[in-house]
Amino acid sequence: MLHYQPNKDLGETSATAPARPDGGGPKLHVLLAQTQAENAGAQEISRLLGAGLTARGYRVTNLFFFRKSDSFDEPPDTLYCAPSRPGDPVALLRMLWTLGRHISTTRPDAVLTFQHFGNVIGGGVTRLVSRAPVVANQVSSALSMSWPVRTADIVMGSLGFFDRITLNSQDMQREYSRYPAAYRSRMVHVPHGFDDKALTLSKEAARHEFNLPPDCVLLGCAARLHPHKRLDMAIRLLPDQPSWHLALAGQGADEARLRQLANDLNVSDRLHLLGEIAPSRMADFLACLDVFVFPTQAETFGLAAVEAANAGVPSVVTDLPVLREVLSYEGRPTALFVDAADHAKLSAAVSKLLTDKQLSDELRQNAKGLRLRYSVDAMVEEYGRILDQVI
Repeated sequence: MLHYQPNKDLGETSATAPARPDGGGPKLHVLLAQTQAENAGAQEISRLLGAGLTARGYRVTNLFFFRKSDSFDEPPDTLYCAPSRPGDPVALLRMLWTLGRHISTTRPDAVLTFQHFGNVIGGGVTRLVSRAPVVANQVSSALSMSWPVRTADIVMGSLGFFDRITLNSQDMQREYSRYPAAYRSRMVHVPHGFDDKALTLSKEAARHEFNLPPDCVLLGCAARLHPHKRLDMAIRLLPDQPSWHLALAGQGADEARLRQLANDLNVSDRLHLLGEIAPSRMADFLACLDVFVFPTQAETFGLAAVEAANAGVPSVVTDLPVLREVLSYEGRPTALFVDAADHAKLSAAVSKLLTDKQLSDELRQNAKGLRLRYSVDAMVEEYGRILDQVI
């Protein structure tokens, strides 16, 4: 077996098995492992999960392969395998060696991996150096993975490298329905929970905090600056609407291209790149906005859009099946869905939310149910149940 069971031949009994969190013995140790340390969606989920498991009596260690952002809001008990992304084979081998050493020396009772590289690399190294069960948190669309990573994920999931594979939406379950039966037998649907980012600042005070113009129409998005997020579609809204500004909270490799596009369109003075924002400041950023614009090409959940809608910010999002699933409560939409690749339709949708108060109020009212649908407590409880099964 790849996880702990009492060995009667060695005289072990269930009394020598790892103690439950509420059993009065040593705390079960859970290692949360993922690729890069930055203030993004997967890291927010692991932060909430780690805090929830800690509150339930687990000992939690956070492990990142490398640090991507200097402003990362680091959770307690965090380890790194490398100071930055490995740039050559020697640095990669050094990172993998450190990863194995961290896993073997921390001796976790279970390892929870996040994101596709975190699952493939973290799950593989765990199996080499530890008997701990692996729960893979699959937050990547199969279409967004390169074929070598997708192939490795399918093989590892089918052969049992992962004891459980959690998926965060029903749409994602449908996407993975063509995977081998052995892989699918390990899949579990666990919707993300989210931290209720209630707005405490006025719009004027929030904009002052971020040095944003006080008297403009401000669109905004919180996302990695990556081509898949299609933030260029939001920038292209500005030339036709001189009163509109756009604020982007995030960092990533697409920043230079986005800056160049704004310069080419002569809207650089109305594009505000704020960089990465800590989770504790996200509510203040959302308080700045008149409309949240989410033109992403692909998502498996869309945590940023859920947070924005829950905060009461009128939202225009790409018309994806997963976003229609996630951004609804009791069948009622909490955002306006649009073909974001169609410039005219995207612009019209934003204009509609800015001028149709009844529609904005209706979406805002519907969104009040999201905090019930995506409870952090429910997410943590489900992971606790999974840990009970695999340890």
